[in-house]
Parts: sequence; C-alpha cells; structure tokens
Amino acid sequence: MKYIIVLGDGMSDWPLDEIGGKTPLEVAQKPNMDMLIKSGIAGIAHTVPEGMPAGSDVANLSVFGLDPKIYYTGRSPLEAISMGLKLNSDDTALRCNLVTLSDEDVYENRFMIDYSAGEITTEESTVLMNAVAEGLNRDGISFYPGISYRHCLIWRNGPMDIRLTPPHDISGKKIFEFLPQGPGHELALKLMKKSTEILKNHPVNISRIKRGLNPANSIWLWGQGKKPVIPLFIEKYGLCGSVISAVDLIKGIGIASGMNPVNVEGATGNIKTNFKGKAEAALKELREGRDFVYLHVEAPDECGHQGQLKEKIQAIELIDKEVLGTLLKGLEGMGDYRLMVLPDHPTPIAIKTHSDDPVPFFIYDSRKPDVVNPEAVYTEIFTKSTGLSIQEGHTLMDRFLEV
Repeated sequence: MKYIIVLGDGMSDWPLDEIGGKTPLEVAQKPNMDMLIKSGIAGIAHTVPEGMPAGSDVANLSVFGLDPKIYYTGRSPLEAISMGLKLNSDDTALRCNLVTLSDEDVYENRFMIDYSAGEITTEESTVLMNAVAEGLNRDGISFYPGISYRHCLIWRNGPMDIRLTPPHDISGKKIFEFLPQGPGHELALKLMKKSTEILKNHPVNISRIKRGLNPANSIWLWGQGKKPVIPLFIEKYGLCGSVISAVDLIKGIGIASGMNPVNVEGATGNIKTNFKGKAEAALKELREGRDFVYLHVEAPDECGHQGQLKEKIQAIELIDKEVLGTLLKGLEGMGDYRLMVLPDHPTPIAIKTHSDDPVPFFIYDSRKPDVVNPEAVYTEIFTKSTGLSIQEGHTLMDRFLEV
C-alpha cells in the first residue's frame, strides 16, 4: 500500500462577493478532486488547536500526525533544520524575512508594503543576506541565507518570550504597533534598523527599483523557537516517507521526522513553480520503495497573502491538473494506494493572512473506486455537510493510514 498526501497550502477560503459569494475552491475547475471525492471519505479537520497561532508550522505539524501542543517549539527551528543549520540547546532560531517597507525617515513610521519583497529571487536574496551577515553578525548573532525572502537568524541564548509579529499579518499597516516588544526587543529592533542602512543602496536593490520591483530594504524578525524533539515517522507508523516542498518549514518537519527531503528543480514556493515536477518526484519516490509521500504546494497560500484571487483559483486548478492528474496516471499499475487532499489552514483573500477555521479534506482509497456520493464536490460547504469533523487534527493521520 502506498500513501500520498497532497497539501495545497492555504487552499481553503471564505465566500467572496467578487465571485458570487463563493470560495476559490467552489469556482475552480478541478475535475480530479471532484471525481475522487465522489468515491472517498470527506470531512473537516481542526488543524490549529484552540489558543495556538494559525500558522503553517502548527497546522502542518497536525497534518504530519504530530500534536502541536506537545511538539511545537516555534517555526524557525524547523526551517533551520531544513537549511542544515546546527542548533544547540541554548540557541533561539528566528525567521528573518526580507521585506519592503515604505521610506519615511523615522523607521517606526514606516508601513509594511510587501512581506516578501516582491517574492525576491533566491539568487538576489542570498547576496543581500550575505551583506546583512557581514554587517550584523557578532558573537552570538548569526544570519543565514535561505530561499527567496525566507531566511534565518540564530541568536545564542536569545529570548523565547520576545513578542514578534509575522509580517504577512500586517500588510499595508504602519509597523509601529508591531515592532519587537518584551525581553530582547532592543537588540532585535536595533538589528532591523541597522539592516536598512546595509540594504537601502545595495546594488541588488538599486537594480530591482530600476526594473520596477520592490526592494528588499529591511529585515523583519519573527517565528522564534528552540530546537524541537520530534518522533521518527517510521517508528511511529512503520512507514518510510519522503517530503516534497519548496518551503524550508515543511522540509524541516519532514527531516526532523526522519523523512527523505526531495528537491525538485523549478520548485519555488509560489505560483511559478514546477507543479508537474513535484508529482513526478513523488512517483519516483514511491517506485523506489518509499511507502509515504507528503507533497506540499505553497502557491495558494502565497496568492492568499497577496490578495490575488484570480491567481489563487489558478493555483488550485494547477494542483488539480498538474499534480493530481500526473499522480493518478503514474499510480496506475503501482498497486493499492490511499490519497488525501487538504490544505493546512485557510488563507482567506479578504484578510490576506491565515485563519484557524477547520479545513476540508477527503481520502480516496484505490481499493474502493465505486462512487459513494455522485453529488460530492471538493468544497468547504460539502465537506462540512458530511458531518465528519476531526476535532484534533493530528489524529487525521491515523485515520488516513488506517492505524
């Protein structure tokens, strides 16, 4: 038996007036999802425990079968693991975004223009982060370049109770109320301010401005955490797994769980990604003996954060066509398999950030291909109507794997 999870990050949404009071999932053309759900089990799952932040870190831990209340130690340590960074027990890892702020003279008066600096390329961001590291690294403070706008700061003996805000939560807002607060906030803010001096006139940013692109003119720190201790997937479930994602966070969870991380050429973490290549990589892993593949696609989430309705619908359609379509064709003749499709959390266009609403899911089993409900479609409304509600999201994996 083979097991495949296709996770469309942030894929679910709220009804929007622009599309007749429907959600992107309702209007997207997704024949494969709508076909499979007719023969499968469908419902909703609460992937974000009450009182916890509605982040991809918490939600994906749940989908991986890990109770966030036990295993969540912060977002950035998981990303650091994927980046190959060694964390000591006294280290605090922080996510370091390259962002675009407005250009008021006083830093505190600036606005968050773009949490991703125009989804800056990895090639450009690596040059910028190396400059930041050269200018700001000191004893106990080390910056490391990652992918696109997502980078890392390792702060020896850094505070865990410093209060930091994800930049994608404050798009278009004045940053004053969201600057670091609490223990260690003076140093964090100093680093953020100093970064603007390094980045403002950097040749990479001058070139981006000339090309009409947003400059990466500041770092933004958030997502602090300590080194996690996560059980191995093979010991918990008896299955050998692989993880496929362009996002360090997801790869980090997989690596910490003992899974094989698979890099796919052209995988970007946005809508201009290699959808089909991810599916082909999953099939290769299964053919080579892996029992389980966690295939993550970031594109719908990025579109939600940017408020891009048309692009979010397109991302869902590409997941259906290029990912699911390729998987279904390749799985023919490979034996029995179970397939689950779901988001980790909603990323509603209306608020441009995550919500903690339960997510729609369905599970298809190739041993049971007969149509159960010919009216079934993969939407938030239908999955809620089934009455199946997984209150503790981390238990959904047990149901999927028939544990």
